[in-house]
Amino acid sequence: MLSIDNMFNNFMVTGGCGFIGSHICEELLKQNKKVICVDNMINCDINNIIPFLSNPNFIHISEDIRNLKQDKYSYLFNDLDIIFHEACSKCTVCMIDPELDLNVNAYGTFTLLELAVKYKVKKFIHASTGSVYGEPISFPTDEKHQLKPTSYYGVSKLAGERYVEVFGAMYGLNYSILRYFHVYGSRQVSSDYGGVIAIFIRKCLENKSITIYGDGEQIRSFTYVKDIVNANFMCVINRNTDRQIYNACSGVQITINELANYIRNKLNKNTLIQYEELRKGDIKFFNVSNEKITKTGILFCTDFYTVLDDVIKEYCIALS
Repeated sequence: MLSIDNMFNNFMVTGGCGFIGSHICEELLKQNKKVICVDNMINCDINNIIPFLSNPNFIHISEDIRNLKQDKYSYLFNDLDIIFHEACSKCTVCMIDPELDLNVNAYGTFTLLELAVKYKVKKFIHASTGSVYGEPISFPTDEKHQLKPTSYYGVSKLAGERYVEVFGAMYGLNYSILRYFHVYGSRQVSSDYGGVIAIFIRKCLENKSITIYGDGEQIRSFTYVKDIVNANFMCVINRNTDRQIYNACSGVQITINELANYIRNKLNKNTLIQYEELRKGDIKFFNVSNEKITKTGILFCTDFYTVLDDVIKEYCIALS
């Protein structure tokens, strides 16, 4: 894990109780940094941060990011160096409540950006998504690809990106934008609103059928969560990342069918696979270029199945 120097000691992690956010909090605390974790505690697990609650460098604020402009929270931003903005409305939620999706991903980001400017935060590191590209028309898809999202989630996350860029241009706010792709690892929510790997593992362990939307030949670029944390830290310590956008992805290409069958075989389960109609807005193929981000020196795990084995073992213990 990259080490953050002592120029930066005070961090805020929005969505800090969630999957990726809790990993960022954990690694910051290992480096003796002060961490303010803000999370509304929806679609996350308090167990993700229980080990941190006794750490004097850790503060947990149970609040929606859209409410942080209230005066009672102003103290959180005094002497704040970096904001890691991980809070979002998940892509699995956007079809159920697109208005919430818009509110959290666009207005929530706008609110944080206003606060970042007001309190002179040194850098705003924004978690975005490969969904902003829509269905790719060129491969491997790099950061210059057209942005034509096909889902509410992709649109709202693109709006968040645009707000970040506008605040950079209008107010001089320093930022980096990381577009995530199919992040996996421990602590990922295994409910039906969680990540596909966690869902498949849980379904197999519960001897329930796996649902695949479409024909299962969709290609995904699964990226290990610790590599995502490293990419975030790189945006703190490497000035060449200022005002840049990166694909934060492994470049690994795995089909959903391959994933489902591997997990079934690993767990020695004859889990039934049911195929349903492809969900609206879902992207079929991801063949993503990570050339730009790897030029910064960041490395991504490409031994997918070895890491997946460890993740499966962790879920077997957690769900037993």
